Amino acid sequence: MKILLIVLSAAVLFSGCVGTPAASTTAVASTDFSVIPGNEWKLTEVRINGRSTDFNRSALTQSGFGESFTLNVSAELINGVGAPNRYTAPYTVGEDNSINIGRVASTLMAALLEPPNLREHDYFTYIQNSYKWDIRNNNLELFSKAENGNEIILIFSL
Repeated sequence: MKILLIVLSAAVLFSGCVGTPAASTTAVASTDFSVIPGNEWKLTEVRINGRSTDFNRSALTQSGFGESFTLNVSAELINGVGAPNRYTAPYTVGEDNSINIGRVASTLMAALLEPPNLREHDYFTYIQNSYKWDIRNNNLELFSKAENGNEIILIFSL
């Protein structure tokens, strides 16, 4: 009887050690771009030559563009919403967090209004010109070049 009690106690004790999968709000620490967790990353900041621009996610939401400038990652494609068009592009990753994003294909809806401080064409150009990615402070950062050579960092959060 004592052995049965010890076995049952051990079973209850060890069953409490079985964890559940962590939610997507936990810290992101991945070195594999295709397994970056989260269903939809939202652009929260744009830096040009190390300086933050006037891009403002809160103002974007207030002006009716809250679903704009998103990024989803799957095994071979990125996709999301520009402003207002949906887009997709193939990508490959290399050593040292390098990334090569192929030509962005998008729907061809005409925008009645453009969001303030970031044109959709520029966003697609920045995505397509990305050459490096990183995770910092639970944010996904894509490093890119503008058509004029300026260094661009797109910062996304979940």
